[in-house]
Amino acid sequence: MTATQSLLAFLIAAGLLTVTPGADTVMVLRTAAVEGPRRAMLAAIGIGVGCLVWGIGVALGLGALMAASPALFTVVRWMGAAYLAWIGARLILRPRNRLDIDDTQGASTGGLIWLRRGLATNLLNPKIGIFYIGFLPQFVPAAYPAAGTMLSLAGLHVAMGLLWFALLIGATLPLRRILTRRAVVRTMDRVTGTVFVALATKLAISR
Repeated sequence: MTATQSLLAFLIAAGLLTVTPGADTVMVLRTAAVEGPRRAMLAAIGIGVGCLVWGIGVALGLGALMAASPALFTVVRWMGAAYLAWIGARLILRPRNRLDIDDTQGASTGGLIWLRRGLATNLLNPKIGIFYIGFLPQFVPAAYPAAGTMLSLAGLHVAMGLLWFALLIGATLPLRRILTRRAVVRTMDRVTGTVFVALATKLAISR
């Protein structure tokens, strides 16, 4: 693929990943509804920083691995493909029926605690790193530096996430009603699962 085609494919895949409701979406919606937009944005920033840290680690590590040992990278590539396929199959075969958002939590004593919670949500979840291993390399165009390109893509994904969270916070009630509908949750899970399986297949057969 050309650089333009790779970027367009990444924007579509990453955009779908960003808007599919998950634990991060629940945290931001819950915080916005219970404690207000400022603390919700702090949680979103913490989530973004955590993803960026994982993205940097994966981009630099994969870039070095691709240069030093193509055989070892092949093993990592197959692991990433298997993980993407597993996630995709689960979303297709067992989509969620609801998105649980509990508004009964009491308010916290400080705003920065949400920044730390958002950061911890990502840094303590190695699945994000494993996901990036399978996700980022597929969108590196030929003849482009792997580490720098994956780092840029990770930063772009984080920026997309922050924009989405800002939209969620600004329209908490309307978007919450949409994202918690059974049909919406199940459809988005299945669409995302299909994309993940396609990405896993592409990663497995790519050289």
